[in-house]
Amino acid sequence: MSPTPANTPQLNATGVVEQVRQLVQCGSTMYAVGTFTSIKKGTTVYARSNVFSFGATSPYAVTSWAPAVNGIVNSIAFNGTDCSHAYIGGKFTAVGATKVGNLAEISTSTGAVVTGFGHTANGQVNTLRGVGGHILAGGFFTSVNGSTKKYFVSLSPSTGKDDGYLNLNISGNYGSGATQVYNQQISHSGTLELAEGTFTSVGGQPRQQIFMLNLATSPATVTGWTSTEFNQPCVLNEAFYVRAASWSPGDGTVYVATTGFHPLDGPTGATPRTGLCDAAAAFPATQASVHHAWINYTGCDSLYSTAADASTAYFGGHERWSQNPNDCDAQGPGAISAPGFEGLSPTTGLLTFNPTRARGKGADDMLVTSAGLWIASDNQNGASQCAGKSGHAGICFLPY
Repeated sequence: MSPTPANTPQLNATGVVEQVRQLVQCGSTMYAVGTFTSIKKGTTVYARSNVFSFGATSPYAVTSWAPAVNGIVNSIAFNGTDCSHAYIGGKFTAVGATKVGNLAEISTSTGAVVTGFGHTANGQVNTLRGVGGHILAGGFFTSVNGSTKKYFVSLSPSTGKDDGYLNLNISGNYGSGATQVYNQQISHSGTLELAEGTFTSVGGQPRQQIFMLNLATSPATVTGWTSTEFNQPCVLNEAFYVRAASWSPGDGTVYVATTGFHPLDGPTGATPRTGLCDAAAAFPATQASVHHAWINYTGCDSLYSTAADASTAYFGGHERWSQNPNDCDAQGPGAISAPGFEGLSPTTGLLTFNPTRARGKGADDMLVTSAGLWIASDNQNGASQCAGKSGHAGICFLPY
């Protein structure tokens, strides 16, 4: 992978924190969502309200597509290879002049709401994915378009109604954390899915932090993949700490990125780390109870995203170090400076790719495509550096 980032669009705001929450490619176009008011490409500034698109290849030109969404957009998804309409979810009440409730289908040519698709979730939508003719929606909601299923529901891409594909009866929380599905990742085969969030029971099975679904059944079913390590608590101000996961190219390994600071009631000083708090980790994807293959500790700094290709497992957040298992908020013996981003060996978990990135709030999303690695981030404290180059606030692309 090239250590030189491509000249992609970036967040334009100064003095206010804005963020790209997710990047998705459909056809020859990249779609970016989050919380922002304008985008800059070269010397040109484009007014954009929390959603925009641009070319997936050089010169990465910003398109004229400009839906006006009046709140944060957390996620965007497509129904298979149909790029004519996009599904967006977040915390918003209108797209243009059309009133909606945290969910909408919009035209990728006009930006207008597709009114035939139900657009009412009674709580924030965190994540959307399209798979097998279903739109899988996760969040804080307890009702979507009349369905009483809570937190995770499968919607018909044509009507937005509950299509019965998910019947998981998700429940439970930790401490004061509200039950939610926060993130999800479809396997390369399209037959399995990982989902992260706050819950203690999924499909009648005890699950915390993360679970795996078999998408080849209808309705989808919870697999036997789990680990007792996900039940170990971190400090209480983290309602859940497994914030993201990714699949190895062959779907044989699951990588997880965590926050959590340190174990609940655990040591905070120069002592060896334990558990999964503030770490990158790899687990076998075997559909049984498993144990980690390796853990790479940051030294009590959070990770928020991960992606993987055949050579490297990538992790992003606001971490300062990699390979830092023996200290907390300090560089322990043998720790390596790796701010904002780390590329690890899939077999050992050791640092192998270290281009660095401005830490900001943390990289909220990563996407590997055939062309390279996309990183979605923010501009906190003026953050714009990626791989040693400035001018990449919110979006960095490292081509192969």
